[in-house]
Amino acid sequence: PIGGSGAGVWSLVHIEDAAAATVAAIEGGTPGIYNVVDDVPAPISELLPAIASSVGAPPPRRLPGWLVRLAAGPQAHSMMTRVRGAANTKARRELGWVPRYSWRDV
Repeated sequence: PIGGSGAGVWSLVHIEDAAAATVAAIEGGTPGIYNVVDDVPAPISELLPAIASSVGAPPPRRLPGWLVRLAAGPQAHSMMTRVRGAANTKARRELGWVPRYSWRDV
């Protein structure tokens, strides 16, 4: 289900893009932390219906935020309503990595 507003934004990455970024980091990246994500962070309110549609499932139900907080806890509520996506700027700049896939291509 989509909890609360569904305004939480998740960053995703295709496994092939993750592998390509890993190779780029091993072959020439400076030591550090890189956000390896696609270019389009995904609002939960858009992502979950798209995933459901791609597998032929009915659209996800919506649950009130208070119920998500009560049943699944404050972390789950935050993931559904407050979390913000990551940017891949550093990986692009320092590794020359560019994602080939996006969740919107599902």
